[in-house]
Amino acid sequence: MGKFKKVHALRIGIPKGKALKIALRIMHEKYPTESREFKSELLTNVYNQPANFISHEHLAPLAKVLLGEDGRAAFETPLKQESLFYKIYGPEGVDQGSIDQMNVAARLPISVAAALMPDAHVGYGLPIGGVLATENAVIPYGVGVDIGCRMCISVYNLSDKFLKRNHYQLQQYLMENTVFGAGKGFDKPMDDEVLDRPIFNELTILKGLKDKAWRQIGSSGGGNHFVEFGLVEITDPTNEFNVPLGTYLAVLSHSGSRGLGANIATHYTKVARKTTLLPKEAQHLAWLSLDSEQGQEYWEAMNLAGDYASACHHQIHKRMAKSLGEEPLFIVENHHNFAWKEQLADGRDVIVHRKGATPAGKGVLGIIPGSMTTPGFIVRGKGNPYSINSASHGAGRVLSRRKAKQSITRHALNKIVKQSGVTLIGGGVDESPMVYKDIHKVMNYQTSLVDVIGKFHPKIVRMDYQ
Repeated sequence: MGKFKKVHALRIGIPKGKALKIALRIMHEKYPTESREFKSELLTNVYNQPANFISHEHLAPLAKVLLGEDGRAAFETPLKQESLFYKIYGPEGVDQGSIDQMNVAARLPISVAAALMPDAHVGYGLPIGGVLATENAVIPYGVGVDIGCRMCISVYNLSDKFLKRNHYQLQQYLMENTVFGAGKGFDKPMDDEVLDRPIFNELTILKGLKDKAWRQIGSSGGGNHFVEFGLVEITDPTNEFNVPLGTYLAVLSHSGSRGLGANIATHYTKVARKTTLLPKEAQHLAWLSLDSEQGQEYWEAMNLAGDYASACHHQIHKRMAKSLGEEPLFIVENHHNFAWKEQLADGRDVIVHRKGATPAGKGVLGIIPGSMTTPGFIVRGKGNPYSINSASHGAGRVLSRRKAKQSITRHALNKIVKQSGVTLIGGGVDESPMVYKDIHKVMNYQTSLVDVIGKFHPKIVRMDYQ
């Protein structure tokens, strides 16, 4: 049995200094009886793919050093020198930070097309309002933490007079049928088929999340999530719903996949960052190949989270319909914070990430909200290839939550809500109308992306208490 010496480690490529000392110590202490050939092959594997050993019982310390400041650059996947050309909608309203983030995403070697929506603002990985098409790879932070976050609107054959006459009762319906906030859920949740999916028992990450998903189904998160009563003006006489022009009572909701989606996103983002090493400015954009087992796992878990988010909305709207004693004339639902398998105009099959962007393929219906006091819009997509069949998912923030809390008082929020004729239940100053862009300007920037079918005016808004 030949002794494993420093010269053998150096021949493999282990750099002098801390990495070399750790490598020799591990070989001596953990593999004392193994042959020199075994140790050489083992160290060669660690040197070539250190990310694969980051959680190894014995070799993790060496892998971490190789991936550290001294050794990481040698294993990073380089970005393209030039960014892809991409369209920015409403560029005068988009901050430079969002553009910088999108430029980095457009330099990934897997990126094939991109676009930036007019509601764009800085996020993690992709900016909010960023759309990115990739080749056979999915980026967990390109999807986002709140996987499958969505909008849903139910429109009823009830008038504005009904809303005025039953204003207090509608507030009670919101209080009785909605639950908001991190970790919150119903005492007696409704059942749903999504909770019976076999995948909950097939993926390790999901086994520990089923109870949480059961507790939280039908509930909403904090932040900008809401359920509200309002009035819809149908303005397009050729609307798909075959309803006359006019004003109708509506329920609009916005929320996502709760703790289920957040845990999936956090877990697979860590996996992606360990398996795809990128320069510092791009580390939040680490991807998983769809040819890999981990990539397929994430894809299945992401789709489960999207279906779960949809089930949450359906339960909210079923509860509201039961309270009203009415069936809706129509329902429109769409989601963002997701990745879709689609085809570009040139025929290429791609994965389209919409991080806070609404699907807007030709004829596809969606809802683009404003704020708690400004209108939202029911829209029909035009299928614009330059936006990768996408539109904004809202008005977009101009103030971060931290800055909003520092500069806006509760008195100011209450004043503008009252002046707007809106009743607010819950809600924080970080969701004040003043923190959002002008929704009318945002909509003007995307006339080439969507047609407006109707306009929603919020009247009674329920959000998490701050």
